[in-house]
Amino acid sequence: MIDVQAIIAATTAFVQNNHALAAPIVFGLAFGESLALVSFFIPATVLLLAIGALIEASGLHFFPIWLAAATGAALGDAISYWLGFHYKERAKTFWPLSKRPDLVARAEDFFHRFGVWGVAIGRFFGPVRAVVPLVAGVLAMRQTHFQVANVASAALWAFAMLAPGAAAFKLFGF
Repeated sequence: MIDVQAIIAATTAFVQNNHALAAPIVFGLAFGESLALVSFFIPATVLLLAIGALIEASGLHFFPIWLAAATGAALGDAISYWLGFHYKERAKTFWPLSKRPDLVARAEDFFHRFGVWGVAIGRFFGPVRAVVPLVAGVLAMRQTHFQVANVASAALWAFAMLAPGAAAFKLFGF
């Protein structure tokens, strides 16, 4: 088993000791969290929340870290969309999605139900977060609609991941 607590402790300690690498690390975490097939293996949500607390505690600047998270998330979804668009139905057979047809079906239902809004809303629901963009590509959603929803929701999601930790530290001195 993966020791998530150890990963969180090691990552936050590394970021705290290497401020210059905070934005690239956050970019990588957000990218991995949003990339279909990879997101299942990265505990990025808890890491981003923890790094959010470090922003205030360590005197890091919020804007470049938020921008890195938003950019990483948008790029991860854009690549997921491309994979779906390029590989079509075959994309659903890639591992680990092939082991989770229920997740793909949920993402398809979610996408059919909400359309372009599904891309934006889906980013905030863990299990379908990285699958909805893939499904949007498989179903050939117009790329301009996808990218508008992608970029806007990535900016909001990045804020939602980082700001609570920074605010809690500032308000309560954690």
